[in-house]
Amino acid sequence: MRPLLTYAFFIVAVVACGLLIGINNIPGEWYQSLQKPPFNPPNWIFAPVWTTLYIIIGFVGARIFLRYPRSRAMRFWGAQMVFNFAWSPLFFGFHEIALALIVILALLISVYGFIAVSWRQDRLSAWLFVPYAAWVSFATLLNGSILLLN
Repeated sequence: MRPLLTYAFFIVAVVACGLLIGINNIPGEWYQSLQKPPFNPPNWIFAPVWTTLYIIIGFVGARIFLRYPRSRAMRFWGAQMVFNFAWSPLFFGFHEIALALIVILALLISVYGFIAVSWRQDRLSAWLFVPYAAWVSFATLLNGSILLLN
């Protein structure tokens, strides 16, 4: 029963924290007024994508915690959570586009770092982070483009 509770805890905690941060950092008028690149997705896409990714991130976090709790993979997983949860308040809350770009670059490095260090010990977890890496890569391009346009 312990592994099931661990998975549930990680998934619920990651999704709940993401939801709480999202509710407290709604894009609003400031974001709407920004110049955005033509590849900017519609606003409705972000909630389902992030919810799905947070479920995956929570699952992977539990999996690594149960198997390799003191590993480099677990440290990269923790680092990416810190950077992930710091980005929205910086970008949407404080309107710090440049600082948010620095944070999302650190997030991107930690996500790819997780994939690299977990590849040999837990290939499934590494593969599960690939869509996350793709989305954060796109979000980094989007953040950088918004910075350049504004």
